[in-house]
Amino acid sequence: MSILDRIEGPGDLKGLSIKELETLAQEIREAILDVVSQRGGHLAPSLGVVELTLALHYVFDTPHDKIVWDVGHQAYAHKLLTGRRGFFHTLRQYGGISGFPKPSESPYDAFATGHSSTSISAALGMAVARDLKGEGHKVVAVIGDGSMTAGLAFEGLNHAGQLDRDLVVVLNDNEMCISPTKGALSHYLSRRLADPGYLRFREEVKRLAVGKPGGDVFLRAVRKFEESVKGFFTPGILFEELGFKYVGPVRGHHLGELVKTLEAVRKAKEPILVHVLTKKGKGYEPAEREPHRFHGVGPFHIETGEPKAKGKISYTQAFSQALLRLAEEDDRVVAITAAMPDGTGLTPFAQRFPQRFFDVGIAEQHAVTFAAGLAAQGMRPVVAIYSTFLQRAYDQIIHDVALQDLPVTFALDRGGLVGADGPTHHGVFDLSYLRCVPRMVLMTPADEEELARMLKTALEWEGPAALRYPRGEATGVGIPIEIEPMEVGKGELVREGKDLVLVVAGHLLREAQEAVDLLEKRGIIPALVNARFVKPLDKDLILQWAAITGRVVTLEENAILGGFGSAVLELLVGEGVTVPVLNLGIPDDFVAHGSQGELRKALGLDGPSLADRIQEWVAGASRGEVISLVG
Repeated sequence: MSILDRIEGPGDLKGLSIKELETLAQEIREAILDVVSQRGGHLAPSLGVVELTLALHYVFDTPHDKIVWDVGHQAYAHKLLTGRRGFFHTLRQYGGISGFPKPSESPYDAFATGHSSTSISAALGMAVARDLKGEGHKVVAVIGDGSMTAGLAFEGLNHAGQLDRDLVVVLNDNEMCISPTKGALSHYLSRRLADPGYLRFREEVKRLAVGKPGGDVFLRAVRKFEESVKGFFTPGILFEELGFKYVGPVRGHHLGELVKTLEAVRKAKEPILVHVLTKKGKGYEPAEREPHRFHGVGPFHIETGEPKAKGKISYTQAFSQALLRLAEEDDRVVAITAAMPDGTGLTPFAQRFPQRFFDVGIAEQHAVTFAAGLAAQGMRPVVAIYSTFLQRAYDQIIHDVALQDLPVTFALDRGGLVGADGPTHHGVFDLSYLRCVPRMVLMTPADEEELARMLKTALEWEGPAALRYPRGEATGVGIPIEIEPMEVGKGELVREGKDLVLVVAGHLLREAQEAVDLLEKRGIIPALVNARFVKPLDKDLILQWAAITGRVVTLEENAILGGFGSAVLELLVGEGVTVPVLNLGIPDDFVAHGSQGELRKALGLDGPSLADRIQEWVAGASRGEVISLVG
């Protein structure tokens, strides 16, 4: 029996030796590789923190002590150690365990995370709540993998230093490279500065000096000397200035050093930042060699690291190809992303136009206002960000772009259901939150040809414009040789009908076509409209077919509340058109994780389910009834 087989919870770690922990670390890596190679997931981040995870659960008393994992894609080892080993094969599967921390899944998951840079603020809130309630547990925030590039992280650090609470922040640094000599000195100083004897000496000096004549001067001198030493040998002076006691760098794959450091830190009662150096993808050579490619992966062959399946080009790749071609034609086009050049398809752009590409780090707010500044000076910025991440820059979209009517193009990848990443990543609110922004043109393509044409349309539009497209394979129609813009606000009649008009926003057109085929076999003949534009709507086309058929069904992979269907209802009411209406989309709830196909079926958005829902509705919706709403 392996050591991992004997671990039912963190308490089972306490009696293990450092040597046994090292063996367990290897077993955990093998378990992660086995499941992720079959199911997909965030591989490199989780492989990089195996020893750190073991040390944290070995030293701290979880779940009494709270560990907040930033982003959460580094928490696979945490899940294996906290009672979910038997369910780990269901990782990110429909009905299985989440790929991110989820309090409803386990008491060891102290805080739900999926977006970056939230851990310090959340952990500080927990620490303050602890103090207000007179409790005595520890609170630890584990942040890394680029999350410290976000302003939110520094806002949390600044407030934590001001409040001077008992809080531990572990900075998981997998980017910094320290030379052997300097590294050795840093390791030595870290051990000394984290040593319990040193910490007691530091507090004793403070106690003796406070209130004594000249004590303040003496303390300032001691603090100045300590900061000078650490500032010379370590990168911690910034954190010291923010009010944190800095410890590090600590070797993140050296379990003995990690345990000793964390045991010393656990005894302190002040804000402490522990700087840990790790290697992303540790223990799996392909992931160590290409950590960005293995950050988030689909199923792959363990022997080679190559993906198991290759299909049609994705919508992301289609966007990438179209943007490259349009940027060749217009040197005003610049591309901006927030730490996601690979995920948004901008890596080829960065290689072809390095002077016109900007990765701003995990700083979506800055990305949007930076784009506004570029646009104000005549450039044509394209901000490529996942739909769910653009939510973080909503004020900037309104205040810095739309209010000034600036020509910024928002390319929203992962619009709609994203699949296994679940509720933190589903892009199902963008049509709602962008539709109400004045002066915004909002488009959603049904295929990659329309995506390319909409991108061209946005770049030629003299104001803000957004296009949202889904994760996954495109339809295979390809990108036209000559990319022509669309007429703003014009949809497309795909099929004529007489019993109802099904108006579709975006990529669910394929599911809608399947539903229409099924309905025709049942004697119901729908007209089918590809809306293309959510704002402005093609009023004439929608009103014409509402009048012809007497029934309207809207379909979108977005929240029904405030989305495309709501826009159509507003149009009909505003024009005094009284017909039955059925809105189909995402209900007023968060959607779980699972494959896109499984989730669409569960939500009634796949072809057969759509046909059944529409048939049932038609049976109860007579022509000329007052508008009725069904979610």
